[in-house]
Amino acid sequence: MAKWLYHLGKGAYRRKKTVFLGMLGLLILAISAGIGMGSAFSGDMSIPGTKSEKAGIVMQEAFGGGSEGGGTIRLIYKAPEGETLESESVKQLIQSTEQEVAKDSEVASIAPLYESNTISADKRIGYSTVTYKSAAGDVTDESIEHVQTAIEAANDSGLQTELGGTVALSEVSPGGISEVIGVAVAFLILILTFGSFVAAGLPILTALVGLGTGIMLIFVVSHYSSIPTFSLSLASMLGLAVGIDYGLFIISRFKQNLKAGMERQEAAAMANATAGSAVVFAGLTVIIALLGLQVTGIPFLGAMGIAGAVTVLVAVLISLVLTPALLGATKKLFVPKAKKNANAARSQEKQSSESNVWGRLVTKFPLPAVIVSVLVLGLISLPFLDMHTGLPNNGTKSIDTTERRGYDLLAEGFGPGFNGPLVIVAKADSGATDPSAAIAEATKGLIDLPNVASVTPPQLNAAGDTAILTLLPDTDPLDTKTSDLVKLIREQSDSNHAQTHAELMVTGSTAVDIDISDMLNKALPKFAGLIAGLAFVLLAIVFRSILIPVKAVLGYLLTLTATLGFVVYVVQEGHMAGFFGIAEPAPVLNFLPVLVAGILFGLAMDYEVFLVSAMREKFVHENHPRKAILYGIKSNGRVVLAAGLIMVTVFASFIFAEDTIVKSMGLALAFGILFDAFIVRLTLVPALMSLLGKSAWFFPKWLDRILPKVDIEGESFQKISSR
Repeated sequence: MAKWLYHLGKGAYRRKKTVFLGMLGLLILAISAGIGMGSAFSGDMSIPGTKSEKAGIVMQEAFGGGSEGGGTIRLIYKAPEGETLESESVKQLIQSTEQEVAKDSEVASIAPLYESNTISADKRIGYSTVTYKSAAGDVTDESIEHVQTAIEAANDSGLQTELGGTVALSEVSPGGISEVIGVAVAFLILILTFGSFVAAGLPILTALVGLGTGIMLIFVVSHYSSIPTFSLSLASMLGLAVGIDYGLFIISRFKQNLKAGMERQEAAAMANATAGSAVVFAGLTVIIALLGLQVTGIPFLGAMGIAGAVTVLVAVLISLVLTPALLGATKKLFVPKAKKNANAARSQEKQSSESNVWGRLVTKFPLPAVIVSVLVLGLISLPFLDMHTGLPNNGTKSIDTTERRGYDLLAEGFGPGFNGPLVIVAKADSGATDPSAAIAEATKGLIDLPNVASVTPPQLNAAGDTAILTLLPDTDPLDTKTSDLVKLIREQSDSNHAQTHAELMVTGSTAVDIDISDMLNKALPKFAGLIAGLAFVLLAIVFRSILIPVKAVLGYLLTLTATLGFVVYVVQEGHMAGFFGIAEPAPVLNFLPVLVAGILFGLAMDYEVFLVSAMREKFVHENHPRKAILYGIKSNGRVVLAAGLIMVTVFASFIFAEDTIVKSMGLALAFGILFDAFIVRLTLVPALMSLLGKSAWFFPKWLDRILPKVDIEGESFQKISSR
């Protein structure tokens, strides 16, 4: 591979104009296809085979109806102080608002407040429901704006009017000021790293070209695969971060080659052969981790993995082709200010590359470094033991949003469980002589269960063998007590089924979210174990060592638990929530742990490869473990430091996005990279290798013979080219 990348780099360096025109054409083609076809993102986050899904199927078969009706918007009202919703002036305002909303041709029907009698016990809070002809995800922006305009008059007249329902009133946008800030800070880091504005701009340029192309390709892919909307934000994070980092790795090696006395074209070609080989391996590792989300059996998570993998693949290809071409177009980049004697320059380079302060400190005190690193990560990991997951709802949004205010009004007027009703499906089996009596017997104890506010009477289907009931918990949908109630209903149904001859099943949006969270929590240890095993195999092949992969896997697991522990500490427990712009403490996003496990695996292996590959190169030549560690930290440690800072910056810029899902992903990935790059890879890894000494590089000869040899640093090609 190194030989092929060498010729690719040399060809791109020579034919830079052709490369630029080709990249411009590719970008224009991708934009034309993406904008021309548009996006077809999905909001579906269902998981096949859950108990709630089975209950929904039984309900649909018994009562009929489509699986998805029209989208709804609730108009939620609160009367002014001293008045009720039955006051004549308030009544006129509500009715005029409903009439104004009904003027939209996309409205299928309205359930008026006074006809439906959807009024709280104190007569101060109520709601009317607007149903549209289109599904929730297809309701147009014009219809949403029409409703928002319609309620302004009521609010201006003193009647608090908020919105809720199934229609999303705001969209997740992949672009915005957060990405601009992330790119700007990354640019500053690159200036400090390279000492040049031009050099700093090259990785930014390659990343933006790759990101634009990748995002447009995802638009196209969304027409052929069900991809969640927020996948675009994940793809933007990854595309920017890895695109900048991969360009950084190649340009850093180019700079090193120039200092070693290589001619510019040869330096660019060799950078592509060596650092480019590492980029390919690192990119493939991230892609494998993302595509590995398919094994969880969770469709929307697998689709997110596909979206992320597309942007990473494009970033790798763009970096390998566009970077050497840009180096060919910047002839004055990294030109030394003064000529020096070649021998003296090589002597100075050799002396300066022996070690740095951090390397000497870690290798001098390896045991304290290991103890401190493990203790710090262990303490940060502790909240992970109490992690509770769920899907964010309107109650987790900022109080500045109408959805959150409407959510709070409904909880105030009808109780916290109103925002998450449970739909109970009672079905009599073939052993019941009187199906309706069996259903009545099975459901009569529901009201006596703990944490139950109310239960509606059973509504039988035409056949009389199935009924539905609505149960309101005393607690919020995201409360653990609500989850416990769902499990209790199912457990009691299983134990009483033989006596009652009727089964109680729980469905509805709250039960669906609970089941999805349970499935994802069960998938986490399996997925983490799978990719930890994959990491061991890959690193054993690359570094021809047993203990180095073991150390890398343990470091990755520490990173993962510390990351999730920190997320629990901030998001779930609410510490520093205000600083990160988190409106309310809430359960951790249910698919975040599995998603973070996959992404951090790929990125952690990137840093492991870039750092330890330099150590291996030195150890193979001199057979001196401490010198190898010092050389690795000196030569590639600074690049890993800069790359880690860039990743943290890009991911952190998404923390301050308005959407809760995007915010959670940005927080987890930013601090995950912070822990992994600075504590694990730059501190724990060299400290452990110092303690292990030569045994770190032990590899059984029989295993060395049967495993394939992978030269990610292009070492074999360097030997050939130096002859």
